[in-house]
Formats: sequence, C-alpha cells, structure tokens
Amino acid sequence: MVSGAGRPSWEAYFMDIAVLVAKRSTCTRRAVGAVIVRDKRVLSTGYNGAPSGIAHCTEVGCMRERMQVPSGERHELCRGIHAEQNAIIQAAYHGASIKDGVLFCTNLPCSICAKMIINAGIKKIYYLSGYADTMSQTLFQEAEVSVSQVDAGGQVPLP
Repeated sequence: MVSGAGRPSWEAYFMDIAVLVAKRSTCTRRAVGAVIVRDKRVLSTGYNGAPSGIAHCTEVGCMRERMQVPSGERHELCRGIHAEQNAIIQAAYHGASIKDGVLFCTNLPCSICAKMIINAGIKKIYYLSGYADTMSQTLFQEAEVSVSQVDAGGQVPLP
C-alpha cells in the first residue's frame, strides 16, 4: 500500500525493513527477518542464524538437512536461532521494552516463537509468508494477538 506522494504505508515500510534484515540470515534453508516496532519506531531487529561466536550453517552445513528434518518440525535440532527470537533477545539485551509492540516478520512465527511473542507482550503481527507449524495460529488466537498476512507491498488482503 502506498500513501500520499508515493510514500509507502507504515506496514510496507516496516515489512521492507524486515525483508532487508532477512538478507543477513546465515540459514541455508530459509532467510527470515523480523522487526519489532512501537509507536512507528523500530525497537529491535533480528534474523535467523547461529548465536554470536558459533559457526554458522553457511560454514558447517545444515544439521536439519543432513537429518532430513521437515520444515516446521523438531525446532530444537538446529544450531540457529529464529529471527523473532533474535529480535526479542536484542531488545532485552539493549533494555528496550517491546510490550504492546508490533512484529513485522517475513514468515509466520513458529509455535516456539509464538509463545515467546505472547509472553513478551507483542499484540500484533504482520507477516509475508506462511510456515509449516500451524500450532502458532492457535496460540495467537487464544492469546488475542492480531495476526495479518500482507503482500510484498505491505497491503493487508481483504478477508
């Protein structure tokens, strides 16, 4: 969605940032970016990859691929951390409260990330693409977290 004078909407603007953040990913299977915003201000960003000081999958290969683990299953069998988790951790590390924040993410969060997002107090999520772990949608509904899929231009499709 584009607002006045060709400017992108806030949703498109923050989703574009999430897409850019995803380019830092070191996952060999899926590049994911996340941005946490409150009051139209970026609080934190994160991308998926190994923790600081740990060899990246781009260097040592993908454990999940070697073990033939399907997408959306056995999240613990990965040396990387999800983009949403990294964004939450970075906010905590730098002392930024993300309570009542909005998450922009290139993919629908998994169920593990969903639980963290709910407990962090994030109230709204915008995402571009789905994810094979459908339990997160149930958790978000129960916790009354608003979840909207947007297109690449940040437009929220009509129901």
